[in-house]
Amino acid sequence: MYALIDISYIIFDVILCHPFFIFHQPFLSDNIGKLCGAAQGLYIMNIPFHVPYIDDSDIEAAVGAIKSGWTTMGPQTIEFEDSFSHYIGMPYAVAVSSCTAALHLALKVCGIGPGDEVIVPANTFVATAEVVLYCNARPVFADIDRDTHCISVDAIYRLLSPKTRAIIPVHFAGHPCAMDAILDIAHEYNLYVIEDAAHALPSWYKGKRVGTIGHIGCFSFYATKTLSTGEGGMLVTHNEEWASRARRLRLHGMNRDAWKRYDRGGSWQYDIEETGYKYNMTDIAAAMGLMQLEKVEQLCKKREAIARMYNEAFAVSDALIPYTVQEGISAWHLYPLKLKLEALSITRDEFIVKLEERGIKTSVHFIPLYRFSCFAHEYGNEAMFPDTEWVFAREISLPIYPSMTEKQVNYVIENVCAIAQEYKR
Repeated sequence: MYALIDISYIIFDVILCHPFFIFHQPFLSDNIGKLCGAAQGLYIMNIPFHVPYIDDSDIEAAVGAIKSGWTTMGPQTIEFEDSFSHYIGMPYAVAVSSCTAALHLALKVCGIGPGDEVIVPANTFVATAEVVLYCNARPVFADIDRDTHCISVDAIYRLLSPKTRAIIPVHFAGHPCAMDAILDIAHEYNLYVIEDAAHALPSWYKGKRVGTIGHIGCFSFYATKTLSTGEGGMLVTHNEEWASRARRLRLHGMNRDAWKRYDRGGSWQYDIEETGYKYNMTDIAAAMGLMQLEKVEQLCKKREAIARMYNEAFAVSDALIPYTVQEGISAWHLYPLKLKLEALSITRDEFIVKLEERGIKTSVHFIPLYRFSCFAHEYGNEAMFPDTEWVFAREISLPIYPSMTEKQVNYVIENVCAIAQEYKR
């Protein structure tokens, strides 16, 4: 019996990581579940936390870029910038290697440096704060809203100081932050607003696309995002001077991109106008991005449909807190379910284990920044962030990706509700 159970986990860990599974996930998930369930006397469907949506058009585009002989930043990257700029409704778009790179360049072009403070939410991926440190400035952590998990406007007010130069609101899970209030603060105190829109393509706030509301918007095209190039990001802005400098900084501070130097009529001569970085996107990624951009709205609708099924199912439970959009339109990058711990006899961590035993992979978004060793010496007081702590103790990110079948979604719902009922106080 135990040997068979061990074999089932080997099947999960080895087969599900094979590239073949990515493209045949719904079929294999069901049948592997039957095989492993038989080994344990149970029916277990394997539900990964995420499966990238990559179809033949994306593969053909990437192969086409490789066959073109131009694989690094070149004409495909420029075309992707132009297409993204048109789609998002911003005059300037700068393609880079990651959203982290975009955030770093955004701070640089805004002149953030030593002695400056930048307010960021305590509940975000570490990159949002790390980029502030790259500029030798100080990230200041703000508490969040319990419902949206976005930065608290009241917390921003409390943290303002003469050293504050910028705010980085993170549109958590694709949910828009309270941008009107944040922009009012920025206007009153002469601050820059750099939107971390890593989760938020395509989200909307009061008729405006998220990422186009502040001074600069930064997007992610990481593997789990609605538009994915594997790795990649985009900086967008209305400011031509900032965009020009960001383009220069993304490639070592060089005044002429490689594709311009080696294209017909180009020159081998160039100048390094300032110290820059290796942040450029590749044409392989850009070619995928162009294909993904054509279907990003369709992929978002698939996520929204799954979120709607989750919300309808979890709303009737007195042990679960579904995640609802308070204002605007969310891209539903994540589905962050919260537990009513006072109604349950198990913790959030134990609930996650129970789901994993049933083949459902989950995550937590996020481990609060002040809990990490590199920040603990300065921000280690958890009492300073009561709402972030409240959310962290309760949040579980459930699978939500475009290729999920209705059967898979129902399997997640059934098991979440069954565990909640089983361990109800």
